[in-house]
Amino acid sequence: MESLRHQRLQPGIGYGASATGTLRSLRPGVTGTLSSAQGSHISVSASPGPPPPPPPLQLHSLGSGIMGSGFGSLDMSAGLGLSNPTNPAVLREAVDAVVRSFAKHTQGYGRVNVVEALQEFWQMKQSRGADLRNGALVVYEMVPSNNPPYVCYVSLPGGSCFGSFQFCPTKAEARRSTAKIALMNSVFNEHPSRHITDEFIEKSVCEALASFNGNREEADNPSTGIGAFRFMLESNKGKSMLEFQELMTVFQLLHWNGSLKAMRERQCSRQEVLAHYSHRALDDDMRTQMAADWVSREHTLSGTINREMAATERELEEARLAGRELRFYKEKKDILLMAVGQLAGSNTTTLPCTC
Repeated sequence: MESLRHQRLQPGIGYGASATGTLRSLRPGVTGTLSSAQGSHISVSASPGPPPPPPPLQLHSLGSGIMGSGFGSLDMSAGLGLSNPTNPAVLREAVDAVVRSFAKHTQGYGRVNVVEALQEFWQMKQSRGADLRNGALVVYEMVPSNNPPYVCYVSLPGGSCFGSFQFCPTKAEARRSTAKIALMNSVFNEHPSRHITDEFIEKSVCEALASFNGNREEADNPSTGIGAFRFMLESNKGKSMLEFQELMTVFQLLHWNGSLKAMRERQCSRQEVLAHYSHRALDDDMRTQMAADWVSREHTLSGTINREMAATERELEEARLAGRELRFYKEKKDILLMAVGQLAGSNTTTLPCTC
């Protein structure tokens, strides 16, 4: 029974597979199996492949979003109150103010090296006992380009991602811009108001009930949308907003890929899915399974990956310039690029353009 439950909770749409199939048959996207000679390459059966993914998840505020139809939605971009002013000038002023304040309290007055300051901030957190499973290293990624504007991304130790939010004429300036927005969010994340408490949970649930005309009984029943929302918050009591957002990135990707819908069709309950994926980190196995879904979609309808990549890059660009957390968009792009690699490895003749 436990084995069957684990199979049904696999992060893929398992097109054409029954709930009693093998674990591999329930992995996403491929109804054929992987031969040992192919290694990680994809063998696509003659079946029409998986259905298209659901439409993009419309994320509202954290307070009013719930695990709705299917397994539903939570806002992880604007709702967490991370930097997201609509006016770029306001964003720049806010970021500079936080950087100056941080410099004043840690290094004294004067010009601060934000790249060094960001790294020192996370090293300080680690020295004070923060649970950083992968260490305190801050990782930068420069987008290849021979001409400005230059774009840079940074991944924080917990997994959150930010990008340069200004026009950057040099690579060094792009790196500084990225470090500024990441430092601002890192500093804000330490404030007590940025942690999930009983008061925060109660307020958020009340707002959700009001927004969706729910009743109190729904909030106490984890099989309902609002009940699942409350269950998710209570399971993460004490965590910061960035930590919670890192967790919710997994659920956003599962929705985007069509995995949540597939799990519902396998008779998985909301509570089962939440409990299972609340303790599962995003890893290469999950990415590979989702990429395989997109390989099957591409075989079914040529150009699918190309269109999804174009939409994802637009979303990533808009979110980056708004100073928002970017991991969901970056992960989507990486999964699609992985799918392109799988297509190339299986000697597909027509590859989508990713430029």
